[in-house]
Amino acid sequence: MRRIFIILFTVLMSAASVPAQSRHNYVVGFYNLENLFDTYNDPVKNDEEYLPDGKNEWTEVKYQKKLHNMATVIAEMAKANGAFHTILGVSELENRLVLEDLVSQPELAGANFQIVHYDGPDRRGVDVGLLYRADQFEYLDSESIPFSFEGTQVPITLTKEEQQNFRTRDILMVHGLIAGEHFAFYVTHLPSRIGGKGGDLRSLGGDIIRRHSEKMSQKYPGIKMVVMGDMNDDPHDDSMSKWLGAVRRIEDTPKGGFFNPFWQMHADGYGSLAYRDVWSIYDQVIPSETLVNAAKGSLKIQKIGKKGYYGVVFKRPFMVTQKGPYKNYPLRTFSNGKFMNGYSDHFPTYIVIGK
Repeated sequence: MRRIFIILFTVLMSAASVPAQSRHNYVVGFYNLENLFDTYNDPVKNDEEYLPDGKNEWTEVKYQKKLHNMATVIAEMAKANGAFHTILGVSELENRLVLEDLVSQPELAGANFQIVHYDGPDRRGVDVGLLYRADQFEYLDSESIPFSFEGTQVPITLTKEEQQNFRTRDILMVHGLIAGEHFAFYVTHLPSRIGGKGGDLRSLGGDIIRRHSEKMSQKYPGIKMVVMGDMNDDPHDDSMSKWLGAVRRIEDTPKGGFFNPFWQMHADGYGSLAYRDVWSIYDQVIPSETLVNAAKGSLKIQKIGKKGYYGVVFKRPFMVTQKGPYKNYPLRTFSNGKFMNGYSDHFPTYIVIGK
């Protein structure tokens, strides 16, 4: 009898420690790769700083170190979750080649990541992209949504001429199936805050995504959606709260709206990047109401960890600056022009969905 009890106890404890992914859960996240450029000169890209003879002396050796570091972080998240991401949105990448080089890293071999990427019009020459596991996500179609001023109610400060000359990253939409359920994933990198400007442009980005999501809902009733990206805004800012329509509390999520898991986390002191000792969560993963209030037995957002948050800001000591004026900040690739052999100036974020 004692032996039977020990065996039963061992089985129960093993089941309790099974990683989330093996219980039909799926990790959906976002990572700003911080200027993942190759070493080749592209005449239509603003990549001069990231060339062997450029300002950053961006050599093949540095590029390979950067790829290894990015892969290490993604692999560490897989270790924490028991499996690789099902969906991973990424930003600040030069082209498809760098994503091919990234997913080819030995650390990521087990994921067999597939790539969705479009060349965009950004003046800096960076795009967004999406990596997915083909064994868990059935790709159906995708779209590169232009950053258009047409049809919006957002008050825009740019003149008509400035609007015609404005260039930024397109918004990527990827549509497919997880466990037979329709999903749309939006990946974005909204306009910069440089000079304290661009609030109206980021609001425009939130509005573009919301309007497109409404069209997807009409086309595929009940479709579940996730908006992710570097918003260059915190969850409470107008772009996210007003124009995208993402609320702070899950129970307040309106029909057709979104819930922002990182709003309460930011209020509680969490951050994905720091500037002048102020922490922000620009890196957000935001599920739709259909994913929040899903029917029993279908996929919905899950609480994560002992604190009961619905999101994670992922960091490990090796990803953090350990000393100097930027102590505790994300350990970035360059600091004041010096190659730091770091990871990114942003920590990645993710949510978990499951039944």
